[in-house]
Amino acid sequence: MANLVSLLGCFGILFAMCYVASASSLAVSSALFIFGDSTVDPGNNNHMETIPENRADYKPYGQNGFFEGPTGRFSDGRVIVDFIAEYAKLPIIPPFRQPSAKYTKGVNFASGGAGILSETNQGLVTDLKTQLKNFEDVQKSLTENLGDEQAKKLISEAVYFFSIGSNDYMGGYLGNPKMQQDYNPEQYVDVVIGNLTKAIQSLYEKGGRKFGFLSLSPLGCLPALRILNPKASQEERRCFEGASELALAHNNALKAVLTSLEYLLKGFKYCNSNFYNWLQDRINNPSKYGFKEGVNACCGTGPYRGIYTCGGKKEVTDYELCDNAEDYVWWDSFHPTERIHEHFAKALWNGPPLSVGPYNLKDLFFNNEMKLTIADVVDNPHSNHFQF
Repeated sequence: MANLVSLLGCFGILFAMCYVASASSLAVSSALFIFGDSTVDPGNNNHMETIPENRADYKPYGQNGFFEGPTGRFSDGRVIVDFIAEYAKLPIIPPFRQPSAKYTKGVNFASGGAGILSETNQGLVTDLKTQLKNFEDVQKSLTENLGDEQAKKLISEAVYFFSIGSNDYMGGYLGNPKMQQDYNPEQYVDVVIGNLTKAIQSLYEKGGRKFGFLSLSPLGCLPALRILNPKASQEERRCFEGASELALAHNNALKAVLTSLEYLLKGFKYCNSNFYNWLQDRINNPSKYGFKEGVNACCGTGPYRGIYTCGGKKEVTDYELCDNAEDYVWWDSFHPTERIHEHFAKALWNGPPLSVGPYNLKDLFFNNEMKLTIADVVDNPHSNHFQF
């Protein structure tokens, strides 16, 4: 009898091992819908009339060989959402404007130069409000192709990723004297955050429940903003504090809003993180993270290569290009290298609660995956049911 019990116990453990393996292989990732600006634009601006500063479909963009050539990504290669899609076992998410793009795994609506406010680079980009309208078109298409029930399921299980806001502060406010007359910094941040909150609520009303956010970087430390710092000479290499303060105020306001929405909206889950401090540490201490240069851009001209000339298609055509972009935090005057995108994607994907929270992206994509382990069976041999 004892031998039989032992045999059954071993069989139970083997069955649990097979069950875990089966559950893992059957895990299906959520779709990914992306809203944003040049930090995550995969090439939407390639298909619209805009100024050269808002496009990246020319060399040396995309030079690192992952893609066949320039794609419209403002990077030497991939951007953060490409890595997130890979970790989520999804194909690269296509641009909304790409002809014959498929939507069942998600779609990317981001537009280089876009802002949360429609007034930011108006007429030259696809602003957030328009990106939301484009999502409505995708939702209708999914309903037509999958049926109402399946479309609703896809929408409710999808992850909605936002990376937007920088342009509202750099060009929309600091570069716009009228906005500075109409609003003090605190008021302007309230306006931007108010519009972002409406966008989140709109997607929630359409069925969205899981959200991810790339908070703003220390904007004043971008090479393009360093050279605009009115209080520092080139030798001081100081960041433009006014720009960074706006980014920090935005991040703090967003954090408060997300905490409130989690309390107010049933089923609302989100992943947020402190990109500001994360990136600032790499800018100030590049060697600590395997970089050689945290201040100067790889591609551009002038002090810090902060004059936005990368590619020679803009008003100033001369530009310099570094030998190895992987040594640099900054790819061009405004945008980080692929390596920074990858590092931060990993942090968002499975970072600990102290740095990413209240969920990481892995939690959001695979929150329905079976959690049973062999330890569950060994620790509780008398259990007659599986725990998830």
